[in-house]
Amino acid sequence: MLRYSLRRILQMIPTVIGVILLTFILFNIVPNDLAAIALGKNVTPEMLEAFDERRGLNRPLFFGRTASTRAYSDHDFEEGAGRWRDGSISYDRDQRMITLKSGSQYNPLSFELKATDRYVWRGVSAGSGSIGGYALSSKEWASFEIEIAGDEVGLFESTDQLAFKKISLRRIQPNRFQSQLSFYLHQLFHGDLGQSSIFKQPVAKLLKDGIGPSLSLSVPIFIVGLISALAFSLICAYFRNQWIDRFIVITAVALMSINYLIYIVAGQYFLAYRMGAFPVWGYESIRYLILPVIIGVISGLGSSVRFYRTIMLDEIYQDYVRTALAKGVSKPRILFVHVLRNALIPIVTNVVIAIPFLYTGNLLLENFFGIPGLGYLGINAILSSDVDVVRALVLIAALLFVIANLLTDLVYAAVDPRVTLK
Repeated sequence: MLRYSLRRILQMIPTVIGVILLTFILFNIVPNDLAAIALGKNVTPEMLEAFDERRGLNRPLFFGRTASTRAYSDHDFEEGAGRWRDGSISYDRDQRMITLKSGSQYNPLSFELKATDRYVWRGVSAGSGSIGGYALSSKEWASFEIEIAGDEVGLFESTDQLAFKKISLRRIQPNRFQSQLSFYLHQLFHGDLGQSSIFKQPVAKLLKDGIGPSLSLSVPIFIVGLISALAFSLICAYFRNQWIDRFIVITAVALMSINYLIYIVAGQYFLAYRMGAFPVWGYESIRYLILPVIIGVISGLGSSVRFYRTIMLDEIYQDYVRTALAKGVSKPRILFVHVLRNALIPIVTNVVIAIPFLYTGNLLLENFFGIPGLGYLGINAILSSDVDVVRALVLIAALLFVIANLLTDLVYAAVDPRVTLK
C-alpha cells in the first residue's frame, strides 16, 4: 500500500500543477480587469496601479521584457483624441493625429512614476520636440522608441508642431520571467494566499478564522445525515415493498421537492421566532448550531435516502443473498453484515468525495444564521468581488478534491478484499 500511495502521490503532481494553472487562468486571464472588478468604478488610476503592484498584476502574464502601466493607457488616435485634450493640442479628424503646437508642453500621465523604474515610449511621430528631454525630430512619419527613467517620463515638449499618430508607454521588466504566473507561484510556495481587498487582512488568516465555525456546522450535518440516510435505506431494504418502505420513499421525494430556502425560513420562523426553541442568529455556543444542523440534515436526507436505498436494493437481489437465505442466515445478519459491507464501495465514493467540500461550510445556512464560517466569507467575497478570497477558496477546494480521490482508492482496498493496490 505504501508503494501504491507514493506512486499515486507522484501521479498527483501533474494534476496539482494543472489545478494551479487552471486557477491562474480563471482569475488572471479570463477577467478583463481584476483591479477594476475588486475596487469598483470610482477609483483613480493610481489606486488601480497600487492594487496591481500588490498582486503582481502589473507584469506580463507569462514572460516579457515590458509591462503596461496605469499611468498611461495605450491610445491609437485613429479612435479620437482621447485624454489628449488641451488648449495646446489639436486633433485632426481627417489625418487621425494629434499635434502639439510650437512651444507647448503637455503631461499625459495620470500620476507620477517611480524614479527607480525604467520605461519606454513607443509610437509614430513627425515634427520636432522632446519627451522628458529626449529629442524627437523627423520631417516624415517615423516610428520611435525612447527608453527613459521614471522621473523623466512625463513632459512632452514641442518645438515645431510635434505630431503623433499613436503612442504607448511600457514599464521595462528587470527580468523577462518576472510575470504574473511567477508571482502567483511564489505566493503559493510561501503559503501566501493574497490580501483581502475588503477585510484588509491576509486571506490565510481569514481562512484560519473561518474554518472552525464551518466545520462545527458542516461535520455534524455530514455525520448525522450519513447515519440517518443509511439507517432509513437499510429499513427500506429490510421492509422492501411494504408500507414502511413506501412511506419512507414518499417522504424522501417530498423532502427533495421542497426548496432549500423554505427549510431555512420555516425553521427560523416557527422553531426559533414563534416557539423560541432556538436562537435565530449568532455563533456563541453549541445551542446556536442545533437548528442549522437540523435543517441541514433534513434538507439533504431525501436525496441521500433514495441513493442509498437503490444501492441496498441492488445488493439485496444478488446471488450471495439468496445463498445466505438458503443456508438459514437471518435477515438482519444478511442486511447488516453482508449487504452493507458489499454496498460500501459506492457509499465510500459518495462520502469521500463530499469530504473536501466540508471545509467551505454551508453558504446559505451560515449567511442566514450569522455563522462566521468560510461559507459566509465566500458569499461576501463573491458579492464584493474580493478576488483573492474567492481564488483561495476555489484553489483549496480543488486540491482537497484531488487528495480525496487518492483516499477513495485506499479506502476501496480497506473495505473490499477484491480490490488490490498495484
